[in-house]
This record gives sequence, C-alpha cells and structure tokens, in this order.
Amino acid sequence: MTDAPALTPALLRGWPLPARDGDKDARGAVLVVGGARRTPGAAALAGLTALRIGAGRLTLAVAESVATALAVATPEAGVLGLPESGDGSPTGSPGPHLAEELDRAQAVVVGPGLDEPEGSAALVRVVLDALAGSDAAVLLDAFALGVLPGLDGDVTLPEGRAVLTPNLAEAARLLGVDDVAAADAAARVADRWGAVVTCAGTVAHPDGRRWVSATGYAGLGTSGSGDVLAGAVAGLLAGGCSPEQAACWGTAVHGSAGDRLAARVGPLGYLARELADEVPALLVELQA
Repeated sequence: MTDAPALTPALLRGWPLPARDGDKDARGAVLVVGGARRTPGAAALAGLTALRIGAGRLTLAVAESVATALAVATPEAGVLGLPESGDGSPTGSPGPHLAEELDRAQAVVVGPGLDEPEGSAALVRVVLDALAGSDAAVLLDAFALGVLPGLDGDVTLPEGRAVLTPNLAEAARLLGVDDVAAADAAARVADRWGAVVTCAGTVAHPDGRRWVSATGYAGLGTSGSGDVLAGAVAGLLAGGCSPEQAACWGTAVHGSAGDRLAARVGPLGYLARELADEVPALLVELQA
C-alpha cells in the first residue's frame, strides 16, 4: 500500500477532468434510484448535485406516490415512479420504464432515500444485473450499502466501474465488524469489495492506492451531506472520469464546499443543499 497523498488543489489540477464541451447527452446522464415516500429529498439532493458538477441529464426513479411532486420540485429532472408498498417504500419491482433509463445512463446511483431492506436489495440486484453488460458506472450509497452484504455471492459489482460511499457505520457493516477506524475504513472496504471507496475523507482503490482529503469541517456531518457527495461523484462518473478520479474530485469538492460554508455561515448549521450550490464555482477555481 502506497502513502496517501492529500487531495490538494495542486494535485487535482495535475489530474484534470475530462472536457465537457458538448450538449447534454455528451455531458453524461445520471440516474438516481431511491426516494421512498418519507425521504424523496435524498434522491433530489444527489441528482441536483450531479447536475451542479456538470452532468447533462438527470432522471430520478422514486416511489410512485412522490414522483409527481418531485417532478414539480425538480424541473431539471425526468422523474419516474417505482412500485411501492403501502408504507411508500419501493418494493424492488422495476416498473415499466426503469430498464429504459438504465440503458441510457452513464452513471447510476442506488440508495439515496431508500428505507426498507427487501425492496432495496431487489433494486440493487435489478441495477447490477442490468449493468453487467454495459459500460455504465454504478455508485452504491446509504441503504444500498446496508443490504449489499446480504447479496454477497448473488450479485457482482462491475469491475472497474463501481464506487461505494459508506459512512463509518455502513463501512463496518460491509466488513462484518462492529466498528472500524476512520483511518483505514476506506482501504479495508475497497479491498473487501473490489471497488473504489470514499469514506470519512479517504479515497481508496482496491489496488492499494489511497488519497486523503485536505478539507472538511464537522458541519459536513449534516442530514443530506452524504447524498450530495454521492451525486458529485456520480456526476463526474457520467462525464467520463474513472472511479478513482471521480471519487477523489467529488470528495475534494464536497469538503471544499464545507470549508467555504464554514467560513461564511459558521462551522455548524449550513445545509446540504447549500453544499451543492457551491460546486460550480469551486470547480472553476480548482481547474484554474
């Protein structure tokens, strides 16, 4: 395992993002699968951040009872309804249009706003099966990570195209342990699951490479912040970044947004939606 360099502006400028000069289709399509009735905003936060970081097209697949309201609240996105239980949790049935959107997407996020294990596991299985023969990248977050250990041996993460974004509790579950230290959580999960991982400010590749964030305040530990990180990484994946570049740039931009808001608003109390609003200007600065 190599020493972990810090994700400084100098490092990022030496690792430039792919050019995004075309129309919305050339800039990449992101599909976010999540959004139970109680938590549709998580899917919206992830999706809007993907657009903020440069993705050209966004589709949100959420519980059908909130799809219309989310479409009105998020006019930048196409929204489709997923079959749901009486409690408003997606059941895992793909419904009539999910296969079409999976075929069109360059990056698929599964997890933001899901809240029930059986349906979440079924959706993870549907997505991974659909993407097995494609070039699309997949990012698993939140509840999709919680159910992944139970699918071990039943599904396969696409080699070289998968990113996991666990918090420390989710990392421990992925490793089958009670807890895991922040310093080595990402590396251990990457080695165990064969995917690029960003966790607690560290990005790890399964080949042993690591990078550490040079930014971030405690205020990043707020509701929806992880959805913003997932969306940032997914938007970069859709634009042609490798999983490790997308995870590194997404983690750095997410942390830098927190630093900027900490200075302007205070170290605590800023909102996840405000993190997303900082992204376009930060990208300009980091690429200058």
